Amino acid sequence: MEMNTAKMIDHTLLKAEATKEQIVKLCEEAREYGFASVCVNPVWVKTAAEELKGSDVKVCTVIGFPLGASTAAVKAIESEDAIQNGAEEVDMVLAIGLLKSGADEAVEDDIRAVVDAAKTKALVKVIIETSLLTEEEKVRACELSLRAGADFVKTSTGFSTGGATVEDVALIRNVVGDNAGVKASGGIHDLKDLKAMAEAGGNRVGASSGVKIMNGEAVEDGY
Repeated sequence: MEMNTAKMIDHTLLKAEATKEQIVKLCEEAREYGFASVCVNPVWVKTAAEELKGSDVKVCTVIGFPLGASTAAVKAIESEDAIQNGAEEVDMVLAIGLLKSGADEAVEDDIRAVVDAAKTKALVKVIIETSLLTEEEKVRACELSLRAGADFVKTSTGFSTGGATVEDVALIRNVVGDNAGVKASGGIHDLKDLKAMAEAGGNRVGASSGVKIMNGEAVEDGY
């Protein structure tokens, strides 16, 4: 298996009932396979940072997750706290309701609050939750993410009505061009799915089934 495949994967465990033992195992797997990062809820950032100390696996966390409905000020504080605890990447959920209401300035401010909080300390990915948006809204979400200085646009939380599609990844890449990364997440089950996302323009995937993907196993469910 090519090492660059592993470096595309954010090894993810965001279930509410995830235990410390499971987080530690996630980190051990990420070290073993050389994944890009582990993606965990904020409460586990410190644990993950300790477990991954000395490795090149990043600690990624989620902000305003999974609804994106907390205020910009809260998202900024959540980001600062996570970074202080060892997060090197933050995946924030866009204010979906504001976007659908046409409040573009407020959406941009919301993203910028996290970008400013992260400054040069952490990568910022904006989760736009494609399954809830029209095509026009997806385009606007990407444009606002770029304007606010985000590093990546990400398709989905994996906790809504749908996950990543090849079409959405291609649309996002078309809008952001070379100005941002594209992360696909939700329903990426195997190497075939990962390759399809990569061919559409994705350069990172969020998956709970990273180990099975690397081992060429098919899975029925995935983040």
